[in-house]
Amino acid sequence: MANQAARTVSVPIFQQSKYFMSIELSVDTLARTESIAQESAILVGVYLEGEGKNTSPLAELAGLAEAAGVHEVGRITQRRQKPEGATYIGSGKLAELKELIDATDADIVVFDNNLAPSQTKNLEQELKVKVIDRTELILDIFASRAQTLEARLAVELAQLEYAMPRLKRMWTHLERQAVGGVGLRGPGEKQLEVDRRLAQKRILDLKSELRQIQNRRQREVAARKQSRTLSLVGYTNAGKSTLLNRLTDSDVYVKDQLFATLDTRTRRWSLPGWGPVLISDTVGFIKNLPHHLVASFRATLEEANQADLLLHVADASSAEVHEQIAAVYEVLTDLGIREKDTLLVLNKTDALESPDALAVLLERYPNVVPISAKSGFGLDVLSARVSEALSKEFLDLTITFPIGNGRLEAMLAREGEVLSSKYDETSTVIHCRLPQHVVGQLRREKDASIEGLPAEKGDGWLD
Repeated sequence: MANQAARTVSVPIFQQSKYFMSIELSVDTLARTESIAQESAILVGVYLEGEGKNTSPLAELAGLAEAAGVHEVGRITQRRQKPEGATYIGSGKLAELKELIDATDADIVVFDNNLAPSQTKNLEQELKVKVIDRTELILDIFASRAQTLEARLAVELAQLEYAMPRLKRMWTHLERQAVGGVGLRGPGEKQLEVDRRLAQKRILDLKSELRQIQNRRQREVAARKQSRTLSLVGYTNAGKSTLLNRLTDSDVYVKDQLFATLDTRTRRWSLPGWGPVLISDTVGFIKNLPHHLVASFRATLEEANQADLLLHVADASSAEVHEQIAAVYEVLTDLGIREKDTLLVLNKTDALESPDALAVLLERYPNVVPISAKSGFGLDVLSARVSEALSKEFLDLTITFPIGNGRLEAMLAREGEVLSSKYDETSTVIHCRLPQHVVGQLRREKDASIEGLPAEKGDGWLD
């Protein structure tokens, strides 16, 4: 069984940091930064009143474990009024867990709960194997999937903030440094204090770098405001990337797996009846998403923050679709973008067991758009609904101007959608749909005659 033999190992604490540092872990200290891929695990869920109501409460944790490359060898669940203070799980279930570890020779125990540092320590002392909680499992997945510099920085920040309160037990085997020596302060320092200063310094550096990335992303997104922008948000594995590929004829990475991708991808979508728009895919959400990750990925989610319309993609075939929709709205609220115009899209309707199941969902969410990104079902309705939502802020205009004014003709094509064009010997007549922000520019065109333009004041349109 893993980690039972007496040993000392060298483990990098800040794997992606310029402060690359190793520590010596004593016999009873388990490495927190070692990858859990290829290890065998027992999944444990402790559910309080109202939690884990579905028939398979550990199904999502099993999906996360699979995404992390962990081999499941057993499951244990318990329902309690409140968690056990020392070990989270009750003493009887703890004994049952010990027996299951011995029987399966498991390497790790994965909790579908967020454990306090002291609870993790107590459990590892009792079980003699590594114990990780839901947050650490998600962080491990994110660390293995991060491809871009931005994603790697965000993951490292989240890992460090998670690890900070857990540094103490890594150094319990060390004595206080000897007193004396030039430059040593007071009676000496614990190695823990050195680690904390390095970690805090790195956290400040990472936050500074991510703020710069977020500011740069804000400028990039703002520079694209001449185009309407959409953002796909939703629970992880709801099919956002598949929908992006279907709408834009792209080939972004798709896999039936939790958190298959972490990075934002933006593509151009030729929206039928409208024209070209930009649509962005974002990192998927999950219930009880670690707040470290929510804060760290603010820059990555800037596309959603700046979008004109959010397409909230939900998995209609999931047994927990209602909880997943609520979880996404909760994360959007935490990010401060809950009040944006949002169109709920129920994907994977082809995977529903019966038409009655879809009817129940449509009754609960009457304004939803049911689709299947895989088969193409409902995408025409989705296009129409998106076009309708975007049209709320647009004007339908007919503009007549001298035929030699190529500058105005180019601006109309660039800023909006040209529906028709007519030419004679002296003039050009263009019927187009234009956004609000070009109204003031049109009014300054002295040689242009505009039909459909509202009055300057009191019409609800701004110059």
